[in-house]
Amino acid sequence: VKSEGPKLVPFFKATCVYFVLWLPTSSPSWFSALIKCLPIFCLWVFLLAHGINFLVSHRSASRILAGLIFSAVGDAFLIWQEQGYFIHGLLMFAITHILYSSAFGMKPLDLKAGLLMGLVSGSCYAFLYSYLSGPFTYLVAVYIALIGFMGWRAVAGMQLCNDLWTWTKLSACIGAMLFMVSDLTIALNKFCFPVPYSRFIIMATYYAAQMLIALSAVETRDEEDFRKRS
Repeated sequence: VKSEGPKLVPFFKATCVYFVLWLPTSSPSWFSALIKCLPIFCLWVFLLAHGINFLVSHRSASRILAGLIFSAVGDAFLIWQEQGYFIHGLLMFAITHILYSSAFGMKPLDLKAGLLMGLVSGSCYAFLYSYLSGPFTYLVAVYIALIGFMGWRAVAGMQLCNDLWTWTKLSACIGAMLFMVSDLTIALNKFCFPVPYSRFIIMATYYAAQMLIALSAVETRDEEDFRKRS
């Protein structure tokens, strides 16, 4: 906390700016896109503050940074979703989930966690299916599969049964779950029915998810520091 907390101060300030200004979504502009993306920009800076050499030598950290970059582009597209850019945003976040999944890795496999996430993802899609039409019938299915896979890899890394989990793996796990809550709220609000306080729920869980996933990237650095102290 002492080492990573100060680096996150700009992120918390930018998040507060977003919620204080609370710009209307009915009048999208480049300024509103900047305010929405600013917390994610701060997470770029958070990772870059650990050094370029660290990012280059640790693929998981560099992939999370790449995921944050695609997330910011997706956020910008979603500002203009009513003008036909929702699918563009969906594509950007789909790439984000692929990058995050790659960063979390395939070890340990944990098929039980995969089955659980498959059941959760399948249930969500089964509920949404009757509300979907046209290309969204297929696009949402692919997107749910990708975010469900990302959630599986984050949960699998916890290894609670083996007592091998670390705070950064816990951070990735909670972050992935919050990301799924955020995106499910978007889907329900857009395709099914108005969700009370949907924008607050979506953005609060989204920013928290991105922060926690960004925090998970520092695990390899912590392990190196521990080995040096030993």
